[in-house]
Amino acid sequence: QLYCVTVFSSIDGKITKGINYCIFIYRWEDNNGFPLKQATLRRYFLPRTPPPSIKPPALLLSSPPSPLCTTASTMPPRAAYPTPAGGGMRRIDSETDVSEAGDGPRRDYRYYRVRKSSLIGMINWTHVIATQYPYFLLLLLLVLVHQIFTAVRLHPDLVLNEMIKVYTDVVHEPILLTTGVKASLLSFIVVWVLARHDNPVYLLAFSTFKAPSGWKMSHSQILDMMRAQKCFSKDSVDFMSRILERSGTGQATAWPPAIVQCLKGKPADRSIERSREEAETVICTVVEDALRKAGVSAQEIDILIINCSLFSPTPSLCSMVMQKFNMRQDVKTYNLSGMGCSASPISIDLANTLLQARGGLGGGRALVVSTEIITPNLYHGNEKGFILQNTLFRCGGAAMVLSNRWIKDAHRASYKHLRTVRVQGNDPNSYGCVYETEDEKGERGVRLSKDIVKVAGKCMEKNMTTLGPYVLAFSEQAKVVASLGARFVLKFVYKNLVKMEKDNLAAKLPVVRPYVPDFKRTIDHFCIHAGGRAVIDGIEKNMKLEPFHTEASRMTLLNYGNTSSSSIWYELEYIQDQQRSNPLKKGHRIMQVAFGSGFKCNSTVWLKL
Repeated sequence: QLYCVTVFSSIDGKITKGINYCIFIYRWEDNNGFPLKQATLRRYFLPRTPPPSIKPPALLLSSPPSPLCTTASTMPPRAAYPTPAGGGMRRIDSETDVSEAGDGPRRDYRYYRVRKSSLIGMINWTHVIATQYPYFLLLLLLVLVHQIFTAVRLHPDLVLNEMIKVYTDVVHEPILLTTGVKASLLSFIVVWVLARHDNPVYLLAFSTFKAPSGWKMSHSQILDMMRAQKCFSKDSVDFMSRILERSGTGQATAWPPAIVQCLKGKPADRSIERSREEAETVICTVVEDALRKAGVSAQEIDILIINCSLFSPTPSLCSMVMQKFNMRQDVKTYNLSGMGCSASPISIDLANTLLQARGGLGGGRALVVSTEIITPNLYHGNEKGFILQNTLFRCGGAAMVLSNRWIKDAHRASYKHLRTVRVQGNDPNSYGCVYETEDEKGERGVRLSKDIVKVAGKCMEKNMTTLGPYVLAFSEQAKVVASLGARFVLKFVYKNLVKMEKDNLAAKLPVVRPYVPDFKRTIDHFCIHAGGRAVIDGIEKNMKLEPFHTEASRMTLLNYGNTSSSSIWYELEYIQDQQRSNPLKKGHRIMQVAFGSGFKCNSTVWLKL
């Protein structure tokens, strides 16, 4: 039910054009009358997208409502949302359409009807229970010791003889190895094998960079910064203005101080030193916070991996972190560059492989950092293919602490790594669609090709095809196989009918469309790379996702912009701390999907513990 109350300021009974407010009171109920949601005191004039099954009653007005009530562009300005307690994601209003995604009534997971896979759900809970195996092993070990000591206490004189008979008489039943002792020993071995058969890797904690207020710029300030460079033509500035309006980014996204200073009359500084300052601020902040959340000291890290695509100084960023945090000298470090926005899953996959290679009971811990440095990469030319990078990318970073120390860390981990799939194109279009080069006037930048959408679609299709057998329910896999088989048979029949010159029969053959598997049956949350509004819209449409599935991606794009490889971690943070339309629970699966130069599409699946 929808109740509407309108309040207008008026003079002599006539509606004025001052600041008017409409106060809407929503009460959403299911078919049984159970209240699902209630929202009050919404400070805009009409809901943008009312639910299809609910029609608002006519407003009880003696005269037609004012045009103010139906024109979204004349809405009064709204204050920014306050920062939630506990340091959660701060929601910032924007003038773009995407910024309104969280304002009107939206469908949440309770409205969504999908038959989840029971088998996958059972498997998920086996992963959750497996983190408690160390306690089971300790209990079984205590039972085993108790049983042996009981046997020794009851038969002290026969202990030595029985121990000898264990090695000399296989047929003889020794008193120490009673049925209870054998059962406990067998249970101990079974639990050990179950726990260690896949050599699991766990995510202990992660942290994302929250920029200081001095770094945050609105759209108008960004355009002022571009004009202050004194190298962009009016057409270029107008083009950037149009892109910003449609980008889905909010009014408080982060830019580095070396570029922001041009608003104060100083020229932008793209030097190596200022770039290092940005790198130190972002990377050291997230590393310190991630180590604190994980309860791990810097000296306990065995593997350090940092990915930064466009800034790779000497000494490396890994050397900077080792020096700042006084890490051990035997830490294995890896500095990855040139892999674009898809580099974070690559770093996770590398850390997973290195940790599993260590093996043994001790295992190891890995620190992974994903970031992009903006200071040296501002494009100063006027070619539109290059200018896009100036409007899309923002400062950001994330640090993750991984471990395969099963006994020490499994029980306190937040997530378990299930699978990472990497797919990279090898054709010229894939190689050149995101390309760092110089324009005709020698200005360095990253050129984005018009074929990027088509290339990304093909690359993602290959990635999902590879990932499907590992995460999809058997029923969905069977439908995919049946669809492929039917298409193959019909294609074969069609060719033969054409050869036999029976075109009429060939034209009557049914058309079987490729079956798009429903990943929503086994994946509960999606972290889609916040590369832009068009990217999110396209994936939502092709994978038939609900709005609450892409809410984290849209809100990340709104609040932080495209932070390159770290964006999928801002999205996971939003799902973990902020999202109410689809709350995260134990046993849920989260899929991160990232795109990058090359062209690459990489995906990682995590399980919430």
